[in-house]
Amino acid sequence: MPGYGDSPPVETVVTAQGRVAFLDRVLQELGIQRPVLVSPSMSGRFSLPFLLEQGDRLSGFVPIAPVGTKDYTAEQYRRVQTPTLIVYGDRDTGLAPQALQNLQHLPEHRVVVLPGAGHACYLDKPEDFHRALLGFLRQLK
Repeated sequence: MPGYGDSPPVETVVTAQGRVAFLDRVLQELGIQRPVLVSPSMSGRFSLPFLLEQGDRLSGFVPIAPVGTKDYTAEQYRRVQTPTLIVYGDRDTGLAPQALQNLQHLPEHRVVVLPGAGHACYLDKPEDFHRALLGFLRQLK
């Protein structure tokens, strides 16, 4: 993601609106329509504003203890109709509880807790993560 890891800082993604525009541009360039957006950790800074502004363009949303959930209100989350699978590891005692507290206001959500997994639960328990993800994908229209 621009501005994270070893990527150079990018001025256009400093604001939530800029991050929405970036993600929109990526989807357009790739020709992807109605994707399922899987969003672990820091990618929440991009996915959450996109979900709240353009969630109707998504077939589904899979937040994995994303950052930034506290930046939005319960009412903003309640307006989203995108099917959502909230995933986190039970050993993620830092970010996961806060993310769940906020994301549980999404009306079309399910929660999967991966026992014995930490913040990067998809790395700690890949089989369990993929089983949950594939089950969610099969239920989408």
